[in-house]
Amino acid sequence: MSSYCVSRFATQRRVSREVLVGSVGVGGDNPIRIQSMTTTLTQDVVATVKQSIALAESGCEIVRVTAPNKPAARALKDIRAQFSAAGFSHIPLVADIHFLPNAAMEAVEHVEKVRVNPGNYADNKKFAVLEYTDSEYNAELQRLYESFSPLVKRAKELGRSLRIGTNHGSLSDRIMNRYGDTPLGMVESALEFLRIAQSHGFYDMILSMKASNPKVMIEAYRLLVQHMDKEDMAYPLHLGVTEAGDGEDGRIKSAIGIGSLLMDGLGDTIRVSLTEDPVYEIPVAQAIANKIMARWNIDAHIEPADDSIDPFHFQRRTISEIQLSKLAKLGPKEPPTVITPVTHPISEYVTIAAEAKTSRPSFGDAKLEGLLVKADKITDLEKLTELCQAINGAAEFVVVELNPKLPLDEVSLALPPSNLPLAVLRDFGDEDYNDYKQFVHLCSQFRIRPILGLSPTASDGILSEPTADTIITMHSGITPTRPNHRIGYYRQLADRLKHWKNTSPIWIRNLGGTATPKSSSPFLDKLLDASILTGSLLCDGLGDMVSIESETDLVRSTRLTYNVLQGAGSRITKTEFVACPSCGRTLFDLQSTTQRIREKTGHLKGVKIAIMGCIVNGPGEMADADFGYVGGAPAKINLYVGKTCVKYNIPQAEADERLIDLIREHGKWVDPKPVTAN
Repeated sequence: MSSYCVSRFATQRRVSREVLVGSVGVGGDNPIRIQSMTTTLTQDVVATVKQSIALAESGCEIVRVTAPNKPAARALKDIRAQFSAAGFSHIPLVADIHFLPNAAMEAVEHVEKVRVNPGNYADNKKFAVLEYTDSEYNAELQRLYESFSPLVKRAKELGRSLRIGTNHGSLSDRIMNRYGDTPLGMVESALEFLRIAQSHGFYDMILSMKASNPKVMIEAYRLLVQHMDKEDMAYPLHLGVTEAGDGEDGRIKSAIGIGSLLMDGLGDTIRVSLTEDPVYEIPVAQAIANKIMARWNIDAHIEPADDSIDPFHFQRRTISEIQLSKLAKLGPKEPPTVITPVTHPISEYVTIAAEAKTSRPSFGDAKLEGLLVKADKITDLEKLTELCQAINGAAEFVVVELNPKLPLDEVSLALPPSNLPLAVLRDFGDEDYNDYKQFVHLCSQFRIRPILGLSPTASDGILSEPTADTIITMHSGITPTRPNHRIGYYRQLADRLKHWKNTSPIWIRNLGGTATPKSSSPFLDKLLDASILTGSLLCDGLGDMVSIESETDLVRSTRLTYNVLQGAGSRITKTEFVACPSCGRTLFDLQSTTQRIREKTGHLKGVKIAIMGCIVNGPGEMADADFGYVGGAPAKINLYVGKTCVKYNIPQAEADERLIDLIREHGKWVDPKPVTAN
């Protein structure tokens, strides 16, 4: 059995205790609860109540409000009263606390839940490199006990709940020096607070392990569940990718992190953190939740099952090298290759070639690599020659999907007399070994590279997903748990390949899922489906070719595939932005600033820039960014290199250019390529 979920092949919800946040139950048998956070100044009671109402009306079930100091915490009393008077007494409010225990003690009097960050609460950061002795470490824990206990006792008296919300990059000096800035450090930071609360008989707590990097976030939650299980804890989980950013990128990163964990049965309440108006977070969160809750109801019971992947340490699966074309190669050191489906019948090869050639510059550092001709687009085999000739120079190779009934020798007659590599895809099950051998023989005869479906001996092929009605048989002859989702099929495929000592590359094919119940956005459905499937597998170290075949536009499909790869940290083709979603602590307009900086620096491949509204989300939560743009005071910006502040209190009007100068000083600036007409 997996050490953090029942099975990684099939979804079953983790059993957790129910925690009441006001009258809203989280965990237990309750549905996934949707949360968001206000971005207004907390002391502006009217504005905060107005935005809270807008969130509630859009479907937000729990509203969080920052309380950075005691005056802001006092304002929560009037916010709660006016929000209730407006007809929303059933929607709980949460106070967000970082550094000040006295603000938490004030806030707990007025709202239903208080969130504390263990790395900031009652800990003064000096970022000193020290070696704590056991006695010094225990003395720090005693100090923490004395600081946190009053809040625990008061929350218990008032019937409030607490969220212990750990963030990657904002850990205490004590944790940093013993565990480093690691997922394990995040977990231990939360466990310290849980143990203190439990010593007072308090159990109404929810846990979160947020990071801007989905891989780190996923690993931290898995470790948290494993460690809680060891201590007989079953607290509900709040999921979120912090500082995910805006637009498509923010939605993709959120779906990767949140969706992967929910598919493993972990998670009871979620927030999609976008650098946008918070009401836009709600439909994204609802769509993710609805997709997974529908899965949870498929099977009442899942047999425990384990696989060979280490879920706590990222390591890419070892594969054999395959040269797809002069420039395109698969291998353990190569990023995943992008395959783009042809969206027209091949008889329209002129249109296909025009789209392929005119779209290449618009991808920036990304490029059109492989074109997939699916079986339903092969209306005339003879047109394969014209198609391959027409797109020569626009794509690096072509993959032809064979109808199983279509003889390979007929396809060979249509092979183009050009140097454009051609591969042929065909699926096989374990029972089709003789057909498989004949297929490989014919491919060799006609000098075609085979791209194969499932077969234990496909050492020279590229494996795509088995069909949904195929049960993969283990080498011992035992039939394992039947997957109930496509992530499970791919994981099981990788597990069987390991047993067979087979290093064939794996192709992740996003064929399109079912629409989310009540969804009115087919575009969002496709984006979330692709992000959850591909992102989950990439964060497991699986996937060497990726195609998103649910899109009907070649440009859109290619761009979305590259964006998903970037969101998972598997292939970087543009600047990476880490941007907080704004709150009452923010010292400048995050939305316009993020868009402005993106326009000026979005061409810097491999550079990671953090845009943070205040010092709380500055040197800590931006974690592994190369450069940081952080609100230091009203209309003043601090600039960072890594976690080190190198420029203080720069007038905001000058900050953009000073950031560019800083990037240039560190040798990471390149001038953008001039835009040319196609």
